[in-house]
Amino acid sequence: MTPPLPHPTSASSAPLGREDLAAEISAQLSTQLRRVRLRGFSHPAPPVPTLVAVAHGSRDPRALPTVRALLDRVRALRPGLPVRLGHIELNRPLLADTLAELHGAAVLVPLLFGRGHHATHDLPAALAAAPHLTGRTAEPLGPHTLLAQALHGRLLEAGFPGDRSPRTAVVLAAAGSRAPRSAQDTERTAHLLSARLGGTPVVPAYASAAAPTVADAVRALTARGHDRIAVAGCFTAPGRFAAQCAAAAPGPAAAPLGDHPALARLVLHRYDQALLACDQALLARTGSDPESAGAATVAV
Repeated sequence: MTPPLPHPTSASSAPLGREDLAAEISAQLSTQLRRVRLRGFSHPAPPVPTLVAVAHGSRDPRALPTVRALLDRVRALRPGLPVRLGHIELNRPLLADTLAELHGAAVLVPLLFGRGHHATHDLPAALAAAPHLTGRTAEPLGPHTLLAQALHGRLLEAGFPGDRSPRTAVVLAAAGSRAPRSAQDTERTAHLLSARLGGTPVVPAYASAAAPTVADAVRALTARGHDRIAVAGCFTAPGRFAAQCAAAAPGPAAAPLGDHPALARLVLHRYDQALLACDQALLARTGSDPESAGAATVAV
């Protein structure tokens, strides 16, 4: 028996305009964190940690070029930042091989959208297996308002109507995970996308490991009177799950997020957040007080 579909997420219960604005400001400021210098340190700054983007991997021949295009956009936004790619499976370079070639420090940024097993176990395990590196794993890409921006952009490109209508709804399709926190992240992303769409209902659905499926979500929305239903795919690149979810769409099906500018900015934002967490940990270990922390200067 198919589990009941959760009620469509609606922005009316929690307006997110301020959060949208705060995220935009944060994303712009965080791109400068690589230049942070704490007063009192006279030695040269260490090399910038390598950003290692971690993709899942796919047998779809379009997947690797799509991920590479995203990383090209990331490099264009942050010239001089070393950016490498590693895959969990199916594509080369594999993450273990990428880490084996690196020296110094690295930040692993998962091109994943929730706290599933890959993000919480596989990536930390890969770092533990590379003791020659000083490494840290960043948060997954979702949930975040920049992700909602990228999803919205792909929906519009697919022909989703810009005007709100009571007949319109969106299914947010994700890969799926048995981890409860992953489902929570997808639900939060659905909420953020609904807010960006002016309150249009957005319900999460999954390609595997969780319910409902995209087909079940479409049927439930149709029963509620929605006959203009689009599918927004929370996928970085083409692959089996992305194609499976798009095939179940009764209307527009958005393309994978790929090299959308907002997604590239989000990759850098997660990288910068991880570096900031390292800086805060350093301050805590050295016993710096808030006044010392306030002495940090940013060269813009």
